[in-house]
Amino acid sequence: MKIPGIQFGSKKAEMAIDPVCKMQVDVSNPPGGKSEYQGKTYYFCSPGCRTSFQKEPEKFLKSTTPQPM
Repeated sequence: MKIPGIQFGSKKAEMAIDPVCKMQVDVSNPPGGKSEYQGKTYYFCSPGCRTSFQKEPEKFLKSTTPQPM
């Protein structure tokens, strides 16, 4: 039986988190492409997220964990 969009017996896709919007992205086919920054590859859900990241990568890579006071 064939179900559209589902491939039986295939490997599970390797996923990454878009650093801008935090969505999961398939690294083998990222809809927004990819970008390298400081030797690391980042994957994006859309061209808009990639463009935002390329303009200000540090803004999106800063820790979102609250720092102790």
